[in-house]
Amino acid sequence: MLKYMQLCNELENAVRSGLLKQGSKLPSIRRLAEQYQCSTSTILAALDELERRHMIYSIPRSGYYVVQTSSKKEKAEAQPIDFAASAPDPELFPYLDFQHCINKAIDTYRNDLFIYGTARGLPSLLAVMQKQLADLQVFTPERHMVVTSGVQQALAVLAAIPFPNGKKTVLMEQPGYHLFIQHLVTHQIPALGISRTAGGLDLDELEQLFRTGDIKFFYTTPRFHHPLGTSYTNAQKKEIVELAHKYDVYLVEDDYMADLEQDSKADPMYAFDRNEKVIYLKSYSKIIFPGLRVGLAVLPESLVEVFTHYKRTLDIDSSMLSQGALEIYLKSGMFERHKMNIRASYAKRGEQLAKSITQELPLCGGTFTYPANGYPSIHTHLVLHERISIPRIIQRMKKRNVLLGPIDSHYLPGHRQENLLKLNATTIQEADIGLGIAQLAEELRKERNRR
Repeated sequence: MLKYMQLCNELENAVRSGLLKQGSKLPSIRRLAEQYQCSTSTILAALDELERRHMIYSIPRSGYYVVQTSSKKEKAEAQPIDFAASAPDPELFPYLDFQHCINKAIDTYRNDLFIYGTARGLPSLLAVMQKQLADLQVFTPERHMVVTSGVQQALAVLAAIPFPNGKKTVLMEQPGYHLFIQHLVTHQIPALGISRTAGGLDLDELEQLFRTGDIKFFYTTPRFHHPLGTSYTNAQKKEIVELAHKYDVYLVEDDYMADLEQDSKADPMYAFDRNEKVIYLKSYSKIIFPGLRVGLAVLPESLVEVFTHYKRTLDIDSSMLSQGALEIYLKSGMFERHKMNIRASYAKRGEQLAKSITQELPLCGGTFTYPANGYPSIHTHLVLHERISIPRIIQRMKKRNVLLGPIDSHYLPGHRQENLLKLNATTIQEADIGLGIAQLAEELRKERNRR
């Protein structure tokens, strides 16, 4: 990343965190150059970018000032601490950047964006995506790539189409993606669940299900699993891929938060596949904003034609305007800058979430365990004592203006549910995370005394 973009990110984070107060004057250009050990031209480029984003403004012969948004504090005070929401933080949405990309796409492609496109996606976008995938250790020819209207559409198509193995049942982790569970139940698609914990899967049980369960594909989220927040090790991924090959089962790998990975050695399952058994899914909603309904499926050769045909019967193509804007966003370097910014922001919140939980753990006397492992995640879970009522905890926390969500929807009907409490910190500022966890710990101690 260019030096001025790194500096821009640091200054932007300082404004968002309150280190640079709203309405305050920034240090002089010379002082900033000394502080960050760079040239004045680099400082000016960063300040110009922040001014374009309406985060700062300049007054001739006076200097640069942080934009004042007086209503923001009042609004924040009235809003709850929301550990239930799993959507990205609206404060981090790249509104202005993407507005520019939409306008640029209209100018660049004109009529091409306002007619039906191809079922596989905008060819020029696929070429850009292919290069981006290579950075994630996903090497694939363009003919194996299909743009979808989000990961949800890709999952719906995969659940509906016939697979070369001739099998019918979908296997998925429990707890797992609640919207896919709703889809399977609504369309009465045969489905089985396998329990996943912070430590991973029981691989012996997985092998037995692969051998006896008529499994069409196993849907899995290897990294930053929601709602658990944990990831598989590379060794676990390799073993799952080997089992899939052994028993002719396909793996559908949902890598929706790949861009937030901080461990450079953490590869996707796709990187370990040598037999075209892994279907790789990528989303842009969690890293950019949910309204951008553009996802990507990387398919084995045997599934490209049937997948594309079925997708065409659903919506002809995914939004061409969104695809054109996303292509420009990726090519311009704006995405890389935004990715680094949101990764840094979420990393700090994840660290604060882990720190707050571990500080409260000794004070709660066995009411919960915190199975953290690996890098602190922006979302995680607590394993509560079996006698603690989660609905009661949720209700009591709501009275404290702290929101928690039930985990029921993350389980297939009939599958045994663990007494888990999910925690998402994507929309909570760092200072409020500790406050919310402290209040939760207080309620858990009350529950301990109630037993």
